[in-house]
Amino acid sequence: MNDKLSRRDLIRAGAAAGLTAALPKGAFGEAPAVMTPKGVKPVVISSANGNHFKNGGDVTCVQKAFTMITQGSDVLDALIAGVNLVELDPTDDSVGYGGLPNAEGVVQLDSCCMHGPRKRAGGVAALEGVRTPSLVAKAVMDTTDHHLLEGKGAQEFARAMGFKIEDDLNTEHSRQLWLEWKRRTDPSHYLDPKDRAEAGLKAAMQMAREGLIDPEHLWGTINCDGVNARGEICGVTTTSGLSWKIPGRVGDSPILGAGLYVDGAVGAAGSTGRGEANLYNLCSFLIVEAMRRGAHPKDAGMEALKRVVSNTVEKRLLNDRRQPNFGLNFYVLDARGEFAGVSMYPSKFAVCDESGPRTLPTEALFEGKPE
Repeated sequence: MNDKLSRRDLIRAGAAAGLTAALPKGAFGEAPAVMTPKGVKPVVISSANGNHFKNGGDVTCVQKAFTMITQGSDVLDALIAGVNLVELDPTDDSVGYGGLPNAEGVVQLDSCCMHGPRKRAGGVAALEGVRTPSLVAKAVMDTTDHHLLEGKGAQEFARAMGFKIEDDLNTEHSRQLWLEWKRRTDPSHYLDPKDRAEAGLKAAMQMAREGLIDPEHLWGTINCDGVNARGEICGVTTTSGLSWKIPGRVGDSPILGAGLYVDGAVGAAGSTGRGEANLYNLCSFLIVEAMRRGAHPKDAGMEALKRVVSNTVEKRLLNDRRQPNFGLNFYVLDARGEFAGVSMYPSKFAVCDESGPRTLPTEALFEGKPE
């Protein structure tokens, strides 16, 4: 054998030595080192109520979640701890305790959560008697082989998991608003379901114009998504649903791919607004798939809004400009920490990162208001 190495052999030997030096210590025979994306800045985004309600404390949802994430907590645990502040705050009438009830005066709550790294999810729908449906959704994820429990089954599961079941989640405020709505819509017991539905919406919108209800809370929800410095991304959505809905109505919030979708390698998206429009288009899944193809969170969100517009054809859902006569917001975050809030009409969203918590305007598809 020739003792002399050719120039090609020397190059090969040098390359092999460089590769060996670059491998993590113990790469062979031990578990490989975890490779994490570089340049990911931790961030938490949510609907605007995530930077408003504090449940009597000093911090908002996005503040609490971001602080926990940067201190090393699991991302989903941090997000749920954040939304718990809103669920438990009786002054937010769109989520959890004190949420506006259904047409029979009963508070029914929906929630779902998704854990990107673990690729797990859980949800509850039409849950009664538990103030923090997000925690029950997480228990479904952690302790069952199911993704979604509803109604009585969800309540019995919560009871078995040790959650306190209350007879009534109305506050005096939410009860009085329901009684006012009932007085306006059912003075003579409507017999025609179409007339009743139209009267119900008319009364609700009139109450909003009079300042009794925040117009955003007719379809109120909180979605909260976050990513840590390791690029681990999770999300949670929780709501009391459409105000004065038909009992048993389930909107988009607890449905994977609609009210929330997370892919740990790509990003997360969640929504607030008209759930039926979101459900028909599975917008959160659509947004994440657009990001998978390389779209920026803003562009991915706008793609979903345009899809909703193209599929909204019923005259009753259109305004005199032939645009959707409802609000719909998306909160979008990719695995690099890039984010966006987009909406059908001008709105706001919340964010917290190293610069602190703040409320920002969304990127709107249309100007003005729905109606």
